Amino acid sequence: MAIKTTAITILSMMLLASVSYGQTSKNNKAMKHELPALPYATDALEPAISKETMELHWGKHLQTYINNLNNLVQGTKFENADIETISKEADGAIYNNGAQAWNHKFYFDTFSPNPKKAPTGKLAEAINSTYGSFEKFKEEFEKQGAGLFGSGWVWLSKDKNGKLVITQESNAGNPLRQGYTPLLGLDVWEHAYYVDYRNRRADHLKKVWDVIDWAVIEKRF
Repeated sequence: MAIKTTAITILSMMLLASVSYGQTSKNNKAMKHELPALPYATDALEPAISKETMELHWGKHLQTYINNLNNLVQGTKFENADIETISKEADGAIYNNGAQAWNHKFYFDTFSPNPKKAPTGKLAEAINSTYGSFEKFKEEFEKQGAGLFGSGWVWLSKDKNGKLVITQESNAGNPLRQGYTPLLGLDVWEHAYYVDYRNRRADHLKKVWDVIDWAVIEKRF
């Protein structure tokens, strides 16, 4: 049974790997955004993030944002725009769904079942210089994430001068709008953690460090 389940999981990931944001159909000039593949199985991040949460968050919530976006952009100037352009320039419902699509791909790509658990090199130096230590950075990041009222995101970004900044963003908020380079973004909407942690957002933020891959964040930096 385990071998059969693994084979199905691998086959599903291979099929999903062929789709990504911003594909253009050969028979239709309008760009169609599609669900991006996960770089791991849906159960790979347990116990930090459960398979059930992944199936709902990635398979349902993200898919809904993408479906909404494809419908909303028809006949607008964003019909053939990529997700990043929409996140920077759009407003209203197009922005909300487009930015959430961008945010979520960025979010899911941050994790790994076998992550590098701490930064090194220039990123580690920047974190130590700005926050005093990696542990103090994590404490501040958790504080900002837990303290955000309502739904949204907590971000670590690099500003135009190369300085690290932690920001709180409501709803679909995205540091790209401020000209920042996002490095790490954690979703603090309830759908990201409620199945596993109920209303204990702070517990989720502490546990999720176990699956954040600092090798990915160093490349972004």
